[in-house]
Amino acid sequence: MTLDIRSHLTAGATLPADAPRALLIGRAWVPAVQGPMLVRIDGDSLFDLSAIAPCASELLNRPGIAHEIRGADALPRVAALADVLRNSADEARDPSLPWLLAPCDLQAVKASGVTFVASMLERVIEEQARGDPARADAVRHKIAGVIGDNLRSVRPGSPEAMRVKDVLIAEGLWSQYLEVGIGPDAELFTKVQPMSSVGTGADVGIHRQSTWNNPEPEIVLAVNARGDTVGAALGNDVNLRDFEGRSALLLGRAKDNNASCAIGPFIRLFDAAFTIDTIRRADLALKVEGADGFVLDGSSSLAQISRDPLDLVAQAIGADHQYPDGLMLFLGTMFAPTQDRHAAGQGFTHDVGDVVTIATPSLGTLVNRVNYADAIAPWTFGAGALMRNLAGRGLLVAPATPPSAAP
Repeated sequence: MTLDIRSHLTAGATLPADAPRALLIGRAWVPAVQGPMLVRIDGDSLFDLSAIAPCASELLNRPGIAHEIRGADALPRVAALADVLRNSADEARDPSLPWLLAPCDLQAVKASGVTFVASMLERVIEEQARGDPARADAVRHKIAGVIGDNLRSVRPGSPEAMRVKDVLIAEGLWSQYLEVGIGPDAELFTKVQPMSSVGTGADVGIHRQSTWNNPEPEIVLAVNARGDTVGAALGNDVNLRDFEGRSALLLGRAKDNNASCAIGPFIRLFDAAFTIDTIRRADLALKVEGADGFVLDGSSSLAQISRDPLDLVAQAIGADHQYPDGLMLFLGTMFAPTQDRHAAGQGFTHDVGDVVTIATPSLGTLVNRVNYADAIAPWTFGAGALMRNLAGRGLLVAPATPPSAAP
């Protein structure tokens, strides 16, 4: 039996709880222009933003963009939101009609690792177990017996954190993951390439050789070239726990596979009703539904993050590292599933066909179905294809206001 995700792809299930006052930006593949279109979601419709900016990265680089979008008159209507959502399911798509894409395009896609105590300890467990889920439970009990959850109140980089480090070294439990979890420097890595993320309704990919993997429900900040955090979306940082557990040097193989990153359903721009404080208080709900009847429920609270979201942004972009097209920054997750699925002591891993739902009231719902990365249609529409498409539509013009003063 294969689960049909179209029941999740309705406006009521997808939009934020306060959708009428939310400023939502997305991207849709529009067959009429043979490419992606930047859109605003307003009421029950999608409206073309091409007259304001040709792509998401340029839009978010422009100062005062929220005010400009709200003041725009007579934007062309693209399609009904309900129709586009229904057509966003990979398995039932009509290629002659629009469907949703990830709401970002040329931005770098970066991720913060081990920003929550729970997930940090699971990374240590992966390393100690050498990627073997059968050994993970024993390692988990050993670590808990030494430190319990005492790290929850430790501020990374503080003198107290350094004392905890000394204790763990003495117990033979020190790890590179604890270094970035409680040390002064955050783990920041490239999740996938620009343009490769998938949107809501699409299949997400796991490597066929992986036998221990999981979703990672996260909030993703939209950051422009100046380092300003201008909005947020939901994300699934699909992870292969066995690959990364064998060696941290396999992080790229564990994280960056075809369709291994989902972002969406939309970017919600910050305004008076939606701010970084909304993100700091957000609770994410996750559900995994298997065709075998298995159900996993989890949650992740940003209130328990060990590094403030804007501190992570400041470590990602600044005088030492620039992103002229902006970046999308995954904030990490406290969700690390340990619920047994196939056998006692084996923990959780995905089955092909799982439906993964990630939701929070202020950002709506992101839903995807799991498949093997090599069974999903290959990613072929990259930055070069986007430039050719925009040029053919007459949309490549110099912006009136440059995104920054840097050369």
